[in-house]
Amino acid sequence: MTFLIVTHVAHTLNQGKFAAYGPYVREMNLWTQHTQKVIIIAPLIKNEQAGKIDLPYTHPDILFLRVPAFELTSFYGIVRALCCILYIFPVLLFGMIKADHIHLRCPGNLALLGCLVQLLFPWKKKTAKYAGNWDWNSKQPWSYRLQQRILRSTLLTHNSKTLVYGEWPDRNKNILPFFTASYTERDKLANPARTIVMGSPIRFLFVGALTSGKRPIECLTFVNALSQQNISVEIHFYGEGSLKENLTSYIHQNGMEQLAFLHGNVNSDTLKTAYQNSHFLLLLSDSEGWPKAIAEAMWWGCVPIATSVSCVPWMLHQQERGLIIADIRQPNTKDIISLINNPAVYKKMAESAMQWARNYTLEKFNLEIQKLI
Repeated sequence: MTFLIVTHVAHTLNQGKFAAYGPYVREMNLWTQHTQKVIIIAPLIKNEQAGKIDLPYTHPDILFLRVPAFELTSFYGIVRALCCILYIFPVLLFGMIKADHIHLRCPGNLALLGCLVQLLFPWKKKTAKYAGNWDWNSKQPWSYRLQQRILRSTLLTHNSKTLVYGEWPDRNKNILPFFTASYTERDKLANPARTIVMGSPIRFLFVGALTSGKRPIECLTFVNALSQQNISVEIHFYGEGSLKENLTSYIHQNGMEQLAFLHGNVNSDTLKTAYQNSHFLLLLSDSEGWPKAIAEAMWWGCVPIATSVSCVPWMLHQQERGLIIADIRQPNTKDIISLINNPAVYKKMAESAMQWARNYTLEKFNLEIQKLI
């Protein structure tokens, strides 16, 4: 089987190895292990060292078709995109002709073109991983909405399954509720969930890109508000991004050098230890698909505090497995303080989170992928 991947994820090529963002490649290696040949259509940076969190593909037979990245948020970007499309369209056409299975990584600008071109191949088997927020009541870019409409339409899109996170009322035969996974059955260690020891510092964790959409500044403000109420706290940030300098400035201006720590990008083992050593994960982002950081934190008994976006309310089950912040502009610290002051309630929540998360293993994920291939 020849398996085609269409993705906007930027790749690197160094010493003959293709690599990209680690969690994405780790998943794609599971998909491609069931195939004989892989075609990847994506942006590529040659002779670039892979980043700390990047991983190489493991498949031995990869044909990489390089295409330019483009954006649709400005007039210049749209003009440039029209020029890029003249090149990208025949590349997509070639890849889909050669492929036995077409796999689109949505949402994204390149995936939007892929959604359109796949209409010409109704007889070919297709899957689309929609990693964004499927909620029709949420605010979405027009290009995302168009991808959703094309993929959902049984009139336009045939022989296809679109994998979405969470349960939504618009489900039809094209839509399949799905999940993702980070850990194996072997990772179900006999370690108990973290407990709160009165008087010891409460450790918060932020995992993700330091960008406006993830709202790391708001997370820092939240922890600072707790500190000002004489709660012994600290917060550890794992990730890189454009707001790193803003975070550093906020930390210095508010005298939080002993409370807030920026660790940058780290490998999965270091991150696993961070989850195990933390009481709470803070994720106040304005948009998510399947928030992997939440699922990973829950696996290790680290209680999530998050905004009500995408499938988060379903994951936290009406705050049985974590807390939801209703208004990040005026975050209510009373609930978190109440939880900190009631270690038995906290432990029950942490154990409930751990029990739920450990239903979603890489072994189960791999079995579900095999059904789709």
